[in-house]
Amino acid sequence: MNPAIKINGIHKNFGNLHALKGIDLTIERGEFFALLGPNGAGKSTLISILAGLIKPSAGDISVMGFDVVNQYQQARQLLGVVPQELVFDPFFNVREMLRFQAGYFGRGKENDAWVDEILEGLGLADKANTNMRKLSGGMKRRALIAQALAHKPPVIVLDEPTAGVDVELRQMLWEFIKKLNREGHTIILTTHYLEEAEALCSRVGMMKQGEIVALDSTANLLNKFAGKKLRLTLGDVALPDHIHSLLRHQEDGIFTFALSDMAQIEFVLSALKTANIKVLDMQLNEADLEDVFLSLVGKSS
Repeated sequence: MNPAIKINGIHKNFGNLHALKGIDLTIERGEFFALLGPNGAGKSTLISILAGLIKPSAGDISVMGFDVVNQYQQARQLLGVVPQELVFDPFFNVREMLRFQAGYFGRGKENDAWVDEILEGLGLADKANTNMRKLSGGMKRRALIAQALAHKPPVIVLDEPTAGVDVELRQMLWEFIKKLNREGHTIILTTHYLEEAEALCSRVGMMKQGEIVALDSTANLLNKFAGKKLRLTLGDVALPDHIHSLLRHQEDGIFTFALSDMAQIEFVLSALKTANIKVLDMQLNEADLEDVFLSLVGKSS
């Protein structure tokens, strides 16, 4: 059985810019997969190629065995993409928009029960007859997610679906998407909310400058790269040079260190004491996916 997504040696050049540098990636059917990376890493370019919006310079991508360039119609039928941008048709209400979207993929009135399920699952049932122009920003975001699902695609790409939306939508969206995943849909998520990826996704790929720099299960990445996270409130001070390499983040007098064991914690605290730097507050936690992300690709711009 073909995987949900198969990416072989994908390159993409925009003039002198080498945006993608030989991406190889397989996403199996039924996976909940996170594609992470800072701005400019190449995530949106890869998704655009997957959706057939741009052509690769080299390599190939298939959706459940159908090539996205040479078998575009079949591949696109199997794919639902939620874009970052709020792009909508201002002449239709929500239900009409979903019916037209399903119709583009050959689904008629027999699809109405699925449309009703989407409207209910995303909290849009009471807005079904409202014109798209009259929806709030959060409701427009819900409608675009519904639009990507209207033809019931087995593979769903969520490109920053919760950027700038409220907590209620996030919770409602993730409950609905988790239900779809349990029913067998493959989910590919890009997000800057790394706690979402850690909570939802079983496997993670991290991109940097057009390449995949890490690809493993979420649990293995955490075990491999993460240790302890020591957050110290020190005020406006200069750290001793020999503990600078352990520093991961500094803001408003709060210093966060990524440490592998208790000995390093003692080392940092001893260095501060020797330098007569007073610790105003201290927190020690297990490192998370954000720490893995920062150690591998650095802060997003």
